[in-house]
Amino acid sequence: MKCLRCHNEDASLFAYDQGVYYCRRCVAFGRMDVGQTPTIPDLSCRAIDVSPKLKFALTKEQEHVSEQALAHLKKGKNVFVYAATGAGKTEICYGPICHYLKKGKKVGFAISRRQVVLEIAARLREVFPTLKIVEVCQDYTKETDGDLIVCTIHQLYRYPETFDLLILDELDAFPYAGNALLKQFVDNACKGERLCLSATLDPSLQEEIDQKKVEVVALFQRPHKKPLIVPEVIRIFRLAQRLLVWHYCIQFTKQGKQTIVFVPRKKDTMFFELLLHPLKAKAIHSSKKNKDEVMEQFRNRQFPVLVSTTLLERGITVPGVQVIVYDGDHTVFTQASLIQIFGRVGRKFDDPYGRGICLCSRKNESIASCVRTIEWMNAHAASVWK
Repeated sequence: MKCLRCHNEDASLFAYDQGVYYCRRCVAFGRMDVGQTPTIPDLSCRAIDVSPKLKFALTKEQEHVSEQALAHLKKGKNVFVYAATGAGKTEICYGPICHYLKKGKKVGFAISRRQVVLEIAARLREVFPTLKIVEVCQDYTKETDGDLIVCTIHQLYRYPETFDLLILDELDAFPYAGNALLKQFVDNACKGERLCLSATLDPSLQEEIDQKKVEVVALFQRPHKKPLIVPEVIRIFRLAQRLLVWHYCIQFTKQGKQTIVFVPRKKDTMFFELLLHPLKAKAIHSSKKNKDEVMEQFRNRQFPVLVSTTLLERGITVPGVQVIVYDGDHTVFTQASLIQIFGRVGRKFDDPYGRGICLCSRKNESIASCVRTIEWMNAHAASVWK
């Protein structure tokens, strides 16, 4: 027995019902009986001659990396864009997107997290105002076809044999990393080339790179040419960490700066929301029902401090934001997540600096590796792209 959607062949993951077996491994995405072929969606596809409407021209480094990536894609090769946070991974994709659309090809942009889907879709609408861009994720599934589809990786189950170019953003992030079911959805959805983007290297991707199955292009310099923010690591016991969170939030607020406090657990968001109540702090996590509203208010500077789990570690840009990590040696904060978290700081031309503070009981390997990697990227920023 084999499921033709998720390729499950484990007999223990099939169930028998009214004369037929069905797959339990992917039943959450709709029942698939043994032998049943996934329905290929009837989506619109047309040649579109489009170019991005940019407020700022790409830097020569971004243009160079974009051209390198497109050259590999034209040869039928998958590409990994290894770029520092804030270096412009999304902007590097504009050239390949335009090329594939002009050829009448279908383009998809798949992202691990719903919040980032909404942000990327909004950015793409600004850059490509003539395109019909749809986001497909939780609460956004009524319309599933457009000139450019931006979706969570989970939603790729809707699109077997669909995309000539599939852009995979932050492919090393939860829940995609190490998830065989979601990887199969990606394999099913992409009938052409993949353009993978991240500031951190996933071990499974490294294996494909070593086997020459994936080409790599790199960019470690942000458009404003200023170095990445290296986190300040403060080792102190947990109670004192809470006092320091309070201290720094007050300090940054007095300076007119907004702050994101990253915490490892949902219960920590509730604690710090109460502790920082005098600053009108609000909290956000994956289960929060009004998270879109809270994020919109924070972007509009309606309150100065946002407490978050790792939900906001990737893909979110808030101008001038400062970052504090509480309990930074907790296992939820991996090297990759810490690099992404501190990458929220100093992204904008008009405010390229800022502070990233890592509070911890001990400086574990994840923290040390994060610091080393960011320092390495700064040291190679001006040379790796050439």
